[in-house]
This record gives sequence, structure tokens and C-alpha cells, in this order.
Amino acid sequence: MNARLLTALPVYNEVTHVASVLTELLQHVDDVLVVDDGSTDGTADILQQFPQVNVERHIPNQGYGAALRTAFDYAQRFGYDILVTMDCDGQHQPRYVRNIAELIDDEYAPADMISGSRYLKEFHGDSFAPADRRQINSRITACINEKLGLNITDAFCGFKAYRVSALADLDITVTGYAMPLQLWVQAANLNWRIREFAVPRIYTDEKRSFGGTLDDANIRLAHYHSVLNAELERRGMPHRFTADCGRK
Repeated sequence: MNARLLTALPVYNEVTHVASVLTELLQHVDDVLVVDDGSTDGTADILQQFPQVNVERHIPNQGYGAALRTAFDYAQRFGYDILVTMDCDGQHQPRYVRNIAELIDDEYAPADMISGSRYLKEFHGDSFAPADRRQINSRITACINEKLGLNITDAFCGFKAYRVSALADLDITVTGYAMPLQLWVQAANLNWRIREFAVPRIYTDEKRSFGGTLDDANIRLAHYHSVLNAELERRGMPHRFTADCGRK
């Protein structure tokens, strides 16, 4: 692959995983960016042990979506061709980075975004998804397919590859965990070429907090619908996501 590849990881308080993830990742790629989103647990100290890794810091914490937006800006600013984003909690395996990146310039089906999917196929040893996360993912994924005319299987996987030249057309304003929903609406509106890439389903923290009231599954689902509808309205798209959207 001749394209310039950047792999970016949004990181917040990942002192348990960051060293092992970076050590493995650097066996597969050269250019790595960590967006340290205001970590307070010693993550910043560990990052100093990896001088070959570029670090952008948010002080204070700004949110998952804001960290990804910083990665998008960085990839454009420094002239990369392909950006791969992956989480730093052990869910995403670095050995797949080049595989997912190479699909962007596939000879027969080039794409603007390759989105990882934990549900496209089963892998030996796949984890069981926490029930509330799986149900919400299924509902929101069905909504997105119904309203945006897509055919995806996993709306929330953070393991993605992007054509960097396409990122200039995005206007990401959602700073939290709902940012991928804004991304899907914009990608559909921009007629991006989108494909999925099957990845193993690994859960290392089944009790991860989404922050405050969003730990309540019903409130989180309502929030996701709200984000989707706000972005549709902002884009002048006529659809609306209702409370029953995606319900089988």
C-alpha cells in the first residue's frame, strides 16, 4: 500500500490498556496518533514512554466525538491519505489495521469509509455483548438503514478507515459518544461509498459508563434518537427517527 496511513486512537483514562495496545500496534504501522482526552489516571505518563507516537491533548476532557474530530483534523493537516481509528480499550485488534485501510483503495470497490462490524460474521471466541448495548445498537442500526437507505450491521463500532480527502466535507459538532450517529447522517447525505469489515466482538469493560444519566439504557436510546433527528434537521433531510424506529 503506497498511501500514507495514520492510525489514531481516542484515549481517556486507559492506563490499563494503552501500553499493550500501542506496543502491538507499532508492530503493524509506523504513524500513530493518540488523542489523550484529558486523562487523569496516569495515561499521559505512559505515553511518554512512546516517543515515536504523536500525541494531541485535550485539557480538560472534551468527549469521544471531540477526540475523533481532532484526529480528523490532524490527518488532513499533515497530508495523510487514509485514516484508521480504533479504540484503546482492547476491543480492536491492531493486526487488522492494514487490512481495513487497504479496502479504501480497493481496485473493484473503492470506498470513502470502511466501518468495522462486530455483527457481520461470527468469530471463534466472540464475546457476548451486554444486553442493553446490543439491543440499542440493533435498534439504532435498523433506524439508520430504514431512514438513510444504508445496509449496515453495526452503527457504533469505532474501528473505521476513512479516505482523508472526504473528511473535509464533514462538520462534526457532537462531542460525546453519540458522534457516530451524526457521522452516519452526514456520510449518507454526502453519498459516501461505505462498506463494512468484519471484526471480532471483544468486550473488555461490560460496565463502561456513558456518563451521568446516559448509563440508563432508555435515556441513552432517547438521546441517540434526538441526535439523529437534530442532524437530519440541520441537513434539511425530511426523515424523522421516532421512538418506535427500528423496533421489530
